[in-house]
Amino acid sequence: MPTSAPERQVELFTEHDMQPPMRGAWKLMLPLVIVLLAVFYAAWHFGWHTEAVGAGVILLAFVTKLFIWLLGVIALVPVIGPIIVKVLSLSVIWLLNAVGYIVSIVAIKRGYSKDVLTYRGLTLALIIGIVIGYVIGHFV
Repeated sequence: MPTSAPERQVELFTEHDMQPPMRGAWKLMLPLVIVLLAVFYAAWHFGWHTEAVGAGVILLAFVTKLFIWLLGVIALVPVIGPIIVKVLSLSVIWLLNAVGYIVSIVAIKRGYSKDVLTYRGLTLALIIGIVIGYVIGHFV
């Protein structure tokens, strides 16, 4: 019986993936946060197309990994920071918020804009309550 060729090991991580984090990233990220906030404020103040500006800001933040940096800054707060980051990364929170936006779009198109404000306020209160409950439950 002929011997089979040895199985090739597949590397999960490359050398590039295992490099330490870049030092001094705040020198790039902090001005980027300020610029994105200024663009967002200018769009709101001058009445620019909010969906286009919002999409551009979110796209730039994803490309530059700004959201990850902001979560890292939140995680630096002793004791409570890592818990908040853990809660913000729960998929249930993201799913609840996404369903809320979809329902809001449908309700606004049907003329229930005043009720949507109440609903979004309640959804926000529910999400904040989940975060607070998770933090309190973690310490009890």
